[in-house]
Amino acid sequence: MTNISGVLTKVIRCACGVLLLGLIVGCKSMPTLEQQEQLVQANSLVLDQITSRAVVNAWGKPPLYHSEFSHFFVMPDFSVIPRSRVATGEAPRGWKAGVHAGEGVYFAYPDRGWLLVFLDDRLVYKEELKAEELHAIAKTWAYEDRFKTRLDEVSRP
Repeated sequence: MTNISGVLTKVIRCACGVLLLGLIVGCKSMPTLEQQEQLVQANSLVLDQITSRAVVNAWGKPPLYHSEFSHFFVMPDFSVIPRSRVATGEAPRGWKAGVHAGEGVYFAYPDRGWLLVFLDDRLVYKEELKAEELHAIAKTWAYEDRFKTRLDEVSRP
């Protein structure tokens, strides 16, 4: 009988842990659009808390824009780094094994010095760069776009 009660205790503890984790994640809701815009205006670009709409409302349309199916390295803290921001054949320092893929939307604001990347309309990556670096990235986007075919557009999930 004690063996069964020990197993039941472990199951209940595990279920409580899962329920608690679900409550914590569920309570982490998105700020309102107005709150997001205030964060952007204050240059407080909080990952997973800001949408592309809030950025456009606060800063205007991005001077440099790109959208493509992208792979992202998932870091131990669950932040993500676009594969395009890591040297070819390399992995980011500290990366273990997680990878995510999806339609990445890239905003570059050279006048503000920010590269912002959205996935599922949430800010998932930000990087402060010089205007020259952002323009170089945009040239790479334009060069790559020249070689896309209609099949590339159709084959996206």
